Amino acid sequence: MSVTTTPTATTTTATATAAPAKSLIAGGLTAAALAAAATATLAAVGKAAGISLVVGGGPIPVSGFAVLTVIFSTVGLALALILARTVHRPRTVFVRTTITLTALSLIPDLAADAAGATKMLLMSTHLLAAAIVIPAITRRLSA
Repeated sequence: MSVTTTPTATTTTATATAAPAKSLIAGGLTAAALAAAATATLAAVGKAAGISLVVGGGPIPVSGFAVLTVIFSTVGLALALILARTVHRPRTVFVRTTITLTALSLIPDLAADAAGATKMLLMSTHLLAAAIVIPAITRRLSA
């Protein structure tokens, strides 16, 4: 009787763990794609409005905003997956960590060799991506 109970409990636990991870991955990747489109659109609108995308003497392509958004959103998703398995309150830790990291991501923009409007555009793209990705991942983490 105990032999039957143990495999069932293990199977149930594995299924319960896999389902939230699958939801977290799907939601995180969807949010990353949406955030990438949003940041690239914001950069394109800024460029069309006359804001330079030149930083340190070299232009940032609009597609670069999307690529970097996907990369760093995926890093955030990996963080969430690790936290979901290792800490007691992953939602709280994730929100505190990602808000801190978002704030820190603004520092290089402030220090960049770029026009003031360019710096504001860069910071806006960071905040836009965070506003899309952080809540999407957060709502899939346990409190």
